[in-house]
Amino acid sequence: MSNTAGGSFLLPPLALYIHIPWCVRKCPYCDFNSHAAGPVLPEDEYVSALLDDLDTDLPLVHGRPLVSIFFGGGTPSLFSDRALGRLLEGVERRIPFAADIEITLEANPGTFEQAKFKGYRALGINRLSIGVQSFQHDKLKALGRIHNGDEAIRAADMARAAGFDNFNLDLMHGLPGQTIEDALFDLRTAISQGPTHLSWYQLTMEPNTVFWSQPPELPEDDLLWEIQEAGQALLAAEGYAQYEVSAYARPGRQARHNLNYWTFGDFLGIGAGAHAKLSSPEGSILRSWKTRLPKDYLDPAKSYRAGERLLTPDELPFEFLINALRLNEGVPAQMFSQRTGLPLQVLDTARQAAEQRRLLHPDPLHLQATPEGQLFLNDLLQHFLS
Repeated sequence: MSNTAGGSFLLPPLALYIHIPWCVRKCPYCDFNSHAAGPVLPEDEYVSALLDDLDTDLPLVHGRPLVSIFFGGGTPSLFSDRALGRLLEGVERRIPFAADIEITLEANPGTFEQAKFKGYRALGINRLSIGVQSFQHDKLKALGRIHNGDEAIRAADMARAAGFDNFNLDLMHGLPGQTIEDALFDLRTAISQGPTHLSWYQLTMEPNTVFWSQPPELPEDDLLWEIQEAGQALLAAEGYAQYEVSAYARPGRQARHNLNYWTFGDFLGIGAGAHAKLSSPEGSILRSWKTRLPKDYLDPAKSYRAGERLLTPDELPFEFLINALRLNEGVPAQMFSQRTGLPLQVLDTARQAAEQRRLLHPDPLHLQATPEGQLFLNDLLQHFLS
């Protein structure tokens, strides 16, 4: 099976993910590549390594500008505006920025300082994602967070005062001991802060975390479902449209960086443990990942890239749809061929089976899960596994 569809391959938009791996303290539910910070962060050394890492990936850019940049972690807001300014300047010297580039920085309430965040905004960082998780002291304590509810509210206040008119609040539900009233209190408090975007998702137990080996008592499934339904109704009533499984936004304020992931766009990944997905003009698609431990990433004797592999044509339908079908509106069917280089007909058998089970809308021009398909997304995706 060819993945060039008999013609030239249209390269997708290009984004950049930058991983800052340090946190004040590792949370017990977190399975991200994050590490407790020491008394002094190696900012200068790490920025130099990031730019060197980017240099090794420049041949994969193929002349495209960056449509978005996302600083993730860890806690990127532990880095100074001086360090991030040097990094952004170095990135822009290497790859042009789109005129309307979205630049997002993840931040935690316990790291907010007004002057620092004004400095971030002056650099051109134009979106924040603030990791609140809850506004209730007992829930935050159970999650191992370093901030309290008042600090979370102050963080939103400071974000606005620093000039950020586009910010996300990150919230969890299904927390230990949480009731519907608790969950709705968190949502109402978040909404009152005026965010343009809310990420609202259920706490899950992930391998290689403290909660995996020492799980807390979580709400029963029936209660989780009631929380989900009540929260979605509240968000809709307050003007936050759900556009992805756990993402809600004001009109026109969807996270463009994440939309690029979900529509199978390309992204560079630099930093300890960062992943990338990059297409070539010939139609091949490469996934790669970087050295995970910060001390190894900073070791000049070691390679930044820890591994890579080309996706096979048989893998591409699942790889594309595991992202696209998370979107409430799905994607135009023609995007499948544009992003994978495969003819749409390779999906025919699986589409028909999914449509018969009422998991996929029977629209030849669109790929979109039904409400039941979104609820049972894993069952839907099983149809597209090679």
